[in-house]
Amino acid sequence: MLVSRTLRTSKRDEMIDITREIASIVSREQLVDGTAVIYCPHTTAGITIQENADPDVKHDVLMRLDEIYPWEHPKYRHAEGNTASHLKAITTGTSQTIIISGGKLLLGRWQGIYFCEFDGPRTREYVVKLITG
Repeated sequence: MLVSRTLRTSKRDEMIDITREIASIVSREQLVDGTAVIYCPHTTAGITIQENADPDVKHDVLMRLDEIYPWEHPKYRHAEGNTASHLKAITTGTSQTIIISGGKLLLGRWQGIYFCEFDGPRTREYVVKLITG
């Protein structure tokens, strides 16, 4: 089962919690045991699993990524001017794989699944592949 979702981002850098949407897809498809692969087909966005209890974690992650990869740098050569967004996407990665057990995502107590925007605002897509077994 392959499911595609579209979302609209509102900032240049943001982390959007998509955990409930992924759980809803698993529930709707009645997958009891297997895996979910969440994939981002963009070069300036990513998918990560991170703490979802304290919103300050998102702030701190985005702040630190900005410090590591500043939007402007005198040695950047990419003509579009968004090199930092590409570097951030490389850091977060384009996909996550999550075990499904008993019809539930096997996430830790504090974990959530995030779509990470690094070159917004934009209309984005992510894909969920459910695999039985």
